[in-house]
Amino acid sequence: MTKRAQSKKQHCYDYPRPAVTVDIILFRRGRAGRIEVLLIERGREPFRDHWAFPGGFVDKDESLENAAARELKEETELEGIEFHQLGAFGDPGRDPRGHTVSVAYTAVLDGDYEPTAADDARSAAWRAISGLPRLAFDHEKILRIAVERTFGKNTARRIKINSR
Repeated sequence: MTKRAQSKKQHCYDYPRPAVTVDIILFRRGRAGRIEVLLIERGREPFRDHWAFPGGFVDKDESLENAAARELKEETELEGIEFHQLGAFGDPGRDPRGHTVSVAYTAVLDGDYEPTAADDARSAAWRAISGLPRLAFDHEKILRIAVERTFGKNTARRIKINSR
């Protein structure tokens, strides 16, 4: 086998692999203490015109944390936010483009962070988590878990989050 064939073969496997993405769930307290979440309106398929968390694909040789910070900046122009890993979500079928595993990050922000839509986000806005429109991908499932872990089970039970 030639050296070139060996180097090409070095990272080839017989097993299909899912793609890796990151999602960023940012919360803040809005008017009258309402919990709000930062969402973007998607400008591209899949789920064009649907609301979703900022996020996207992890680049080659990029850490998960750097990917989350990059995607947040690219889609909302927000930066310098410290977030924490919430968990991984990888149900087959969560993304119509193929099997993806998303690592979700969350933070609760104090202060006035105003997003500006950029890159593939048509718009970006803080939305009260009660009564949200249908979200893209499995983001409603992720939101329920993020609310429960961030604000507690009692708060999560009181808030109506759409379910498919």
